[in-house]
Amino acid sequence: MAANLEYYKQQAIKILYDKNKLSEILTKVEAKTQVKREYLALGTVVLISLYLVFGYGAQLICNVIGFIYPAYCSIKALESTKKEDDTRWLTYWVVFALFSVCEFFSDLLLSWFPFYWLAKCVFLVWCFLPVAWNGSDLIYNRVIRPFFIKHEREIDSAMSKVHDKINELADNATRVAADAVKHD
Repeated sequence: MAANLEYYKQQAIKILYDKNKLSEILTKVEAKTQVKREYLALGTVVLISLYLVFGYGAQLICNVIGFIYPAYCSIKALESTKKEDDTRWLTYWVVFALFSVCEFFSDLLLSWFPFYWLAKCVFLVWCFLPVAWNGSDLIYNRVIRPFFIKHEREIDSAMSKVHDKINELADNATRVAADAVKHD
């Protein structure tokens, strides 16, 4: 257990010192405050965690954390020429979407638990962390992909029916709109 904690601590420190925008910001704040970046990051995490437990608008803060950084990284991935980053962020969004659908049905019950927004935020951060043991890869490879492969034919058949129905509805709507324009 102690070895695992030390490993995670080293990974967090590595993220704080890697050459990235976060590191640039931390360097400036560290220089102005004379407080080590590890303590700045820990203090920020503690404050956000407390706010997610006790603060007003915790749901919004949680959803912003789970959306803003991944959306930014997804746009950067789309603009890069590498396929790996596209796959990584597409995997995150598939897991995020599945979680959002499941949450829709359980949100009324779960949101009453005092640590729900903190737990959800930790889960979403785990899903987008830039590490090998990130949650979206684990959930996709162990849950979503096996289920999809097992039921691919049924899913394709259902999606084909939905596609046909949407095309039929679009044709009907176009026809009704054209008739309405003719009569005016």
